[in-house]
Amino acid sequence: MAETLVARGLDIPRRNAIGIACDHAGFPMKAFVRELLAEHCDEVIALGATSEDPVDFPDVTRAAIDLILSGKVARVVLVCGTGAGACIAANKIARIRAAVAHDTYVARQCVEHDDVNVLCIGAWIIGPQIAADVIRAFLAAQFSTEPQFRRRVEKLAEMDRARGAQDNN
Repeated sequence: MAETLVARGLDIPRRNAIGIACDHAGFPMKAFVRELLAEHCDEVIALGATSEDPVDFPDVTRAAIDLILSGKVARVVLVCGTGAGACIAANKIARIRAAVAHDTYVARQCVEHDDVNVLCIGAWIIGPQIAADVIRAFLAAQFSTEPQFRRRVEKLAEMDRARGAQDNN
């Protein structure tokens, strides 16, 4: 059974690996988030901006999503200015369920109900301490075994498959 860490009252299962990526707007928070993730993950794969010099969030997002699609990680945290751009880009890719969360309730519920695998946060919207709480809630959450949530996520997968079929026409 996986080792469990208790942080701020949450049972956070230790993860093998997780990805983090940021654009230039998220760069000031990157080191903080990386260190936080390292407390709960054996490996943190960091991608994206290495300074505040402009980079395009769709490129950074795509590189991070490839970590999930290749099986290297199960979840990714994306940090940009508001979280919105990265979320839009991530949700363009089949099998990805990304959500913007700036509070712990959304961070937890989006995983429990919607099997979200990409958390998007905005460095211009929340500071490091709130970001830490949000990320911990995301890490602690597990997809529910309740049939209604499983059924709904399967419908999302059907939408992905239908979009793929349209793209191939």
